[in-house]
Amino acid sequence: MSTNAAFTALLEDSAEELYENAPCGYLSTLMDGTIAKINATLLEWLGLTRDRVVGRMRFADLLTVGGKLYHETHFAPLLRMQGQISGIALELRCVTGERLPVLVTSAIKYSRRGEPMLIRTTVFDARERRAYEEELLRARKAAEQAARESEKDRVRLQEALAVLQQSLLPAALPRVPGLLTDSHYHTASPDQLGGDFYDLFALDDRRWAFFLGDVCGKGPEAAAMTSLTRYTLRGAAMHDPDPVAVLTTLNTVLHERYSAGDPRYCTVVFGVLEPDDDSGGFSVHLGSGGHPPALVVRAGGGADYLPTPGGLLVGVLAQASFVTARTTLRPGDTLLLYTDGLTEAHTGPGASLFGEDALRAFVGGLAPDQVVPALRGLLGDFGDGLTDDTALLALGVPARPGPGEHRAE
Repeated sequence: MSTNAAFTALLEDSAEELYENAPCGYLSTLMDGTIAKINATLLEWLGLTRDRVVGRMRFADLLTVGGKLYHETHFAPLLRMQGQISGIALELRCVTGERLPVLVTSAIKYSRRGEPMLIRTTVFDARERRAYEEELLRARKAAEQAARESEKDRVRLQEALAVLQQSLLPAALPRVPGLLTDSHYHTASPDQLGGDFYDLFALDDRRWAFFLGDVCGKGPEAAAMTSLTRYTLRGAAMHDPDPVAVLTTLNTVLHERYSAGDPRYCTVVFGVLEPDDDSGGFSVHLGSGGHPPALVVRAGGGADYLPTPGGLLVGVLAQASFVTARTTLRPGDTLLLYTDGLTEAHTGPGASLFGEDALRAFVGGLAPDQVVPALRGLLGDFGDGLTDDTALLALGVPARPGPGEHRAE
């Protein structure tokens, strides 16, 4: 058939035929809802005959129980108020008992004097839409369930990581006569294992060894390297506590272990404390392998870094040189060791680094028992600006009591 012939045939369709066989349902009702006219399409959907419906049933009779309730409480009142209503989701009740989801649009026809005469209603089959919505709902529920399971898995992982992280740190610092000790570990992300570490332990009845460092990377590999580093440092210190000897042993172990295929390294400060009878405090001898310099907070109010320039990263080269430094901690002084997560935290709108100068100014004048608590609060204030884990170790000598004062035990 040519295009012109098809177009001509279309024009020959009567309005009644178009009404009866439209792809949607049509019906007209009196104002009380009595059905006065209904097309064949809607009758076929419902499985009803015209003589059973016209003049005998109301529009509400075609609805399910829930649909009838909604029609009486919402649909009909809104239609009377507005004169028309569109896109309302309802369910029709078929002869077979099947529920037919539909979208209903109704409009009131008024007389010339403005009196309501009848209601014209168009009904669209919404079965495909309902199936689509149900599929979306199932997908949403599945996604929500997956999200809940994922959150449970994440919490379990965080708990496992927290336990493993704690296993890489001393459970508590030992009590050192005449010395105030404090430490803190701040985790930047609970979803990743960090590589920061520290320790304090006795060498004999007079000397104490300490160290603090940071291994490269994060995750299980970093944790394994941290464990190896800690035990190597402890073992080397018991054999020969000289800082250079200890760092050299660690360098040899790490280079042999990681030089092939997966090169890794760490930065670390290792030192030895010994009571100093002349000052009433402690002498400190430490060595650094590429780690940020230790900070000495003096009782007089100032703070200065203990320079250890030129110390190489530990584990990179087969032969490495390390730098040592000495100082004396007098009453009221504190030796602070830290990892670079602190000084490299981003601050302010410009996201500038906190830096060593700001750290020195921040701790200057703090008493030995105030240093770590103050820094702990600072780390919390950094918020999202703190992108790396931070370890702190503070070793301080209690200040001498003034006249009439007694030192607290």
